[in-house]
Amino acid sequence: MRSWQYTHARGSIEKSIQLNTSAPVPTPGKDQHLVKITATALNPVDYKPAEGIPFILRVLVARRATPVIDFSGRIVRPAAGSSLKEGDLVFGCCGTNPVAGSALREYSVSGAHITAKVPQKNVDMLEAATVGVAGLTAYQSIVPKVKSGDRVFINGGSGGVGCFGIQFAKAVGCHVTTTCSTRNVEFVRELGADEVVDYKNEKDVVAALKRLENFDHVVDNVGADFDLVWRSHEFLKEGKEMVVVGGGPSSRTLVDNVKRKLLPGFLGGLKRKVVGFWPEQKREDLEKIATLMNEGKVRAVIDEKFGFEEALKAIEKLKTGRVRGKIVIEVAKEA
Repeated sequence: MRSWQYTHARGSIEKSIQLNTSAPVPTPGKDQHLVKITATALNPVDYKPAEGIPFILRVLVARRATPVIDFSGRIVRPAAGSSLKEGDLVFGCCGTNPVAGSALREYSVSGAHITAKVPQKNVDMLEAATVGVAGLTAYQSIVPKVKSGDRVFINGGSGGVGCFGIQFAKAVGCHVTTTCSTRNVEFVRELGADEVVDYKNEKDVVAALKRLENFDHVVDNVGADFDLVWRSHEFLKEGKEMVVVGGGPSSRTLVDNVKRKLLPGFLGGLKRKVVGFWPEQKREDLEKIATLMNEGKVRAVIDEKFGFEEALKAIEKLKTGRVRGKIVIEVAKEA
């Protein structure tokens, strides 16, 4: 089979990754499905850990590794005891390696606990491929933590997680404020945002947020503005929490995280609860998201579709940081 693979990502993953046209088809474990991949969708986690933490990469990627977690596809061999059958169309997350998900190839394996059936009516295979990481992250960082009528602030509303997050928050009846650049203001309003802070025109985002009513819940999908975290008490209600989803591995982030945990409030430490986040691999949540999509309450936003041979271009586009929603790679046409 054909598989995009790399052995290191020093500098940038796209300089190392190559197309292997004779890679072996993987052998699934008893709790894994063997899947013929239809499409994959890219996330920053598909390259940031590999590029940013090389010492971990050397341990976890001893042989050739295949990146990308999100997938949609058709089951070739179902996991033992699964209700899914050969030929079923499914979506979810591939692999068990946190650095190399293994979806960017023609066949892969996916755990039974993180694979769900694609709805029959209103969700196509490209749309289903976008859900895995971004959909679960947006859903789990918002839906279990809010109730109808809550005011939610989402920092970064036009990216993959943000697009889903706005829609999930609206689907459960929340008032949504989000940030984005000028060119995306109308776009996020179309997704359902009630109020939008244009960070290109606002010199101080926190000051803009303070002009609004305080929030019941905050999700930071960007992770680059530490001032937003340290001043969260200025716009987040007492007793509520800020969930930090975004941000990559760096020494600056590590130092700031240590300060957040150790510095007491009376010495200038955090005055609101700030928590990091990593999505749980839950098939039940994938199924809930699929239902919302099938009912038309949530839709996938695809910025651009690339062919399998164009994987390098797709990665390069993702790394520009100027993507609305998701980038999808079509691995095979689904009849």
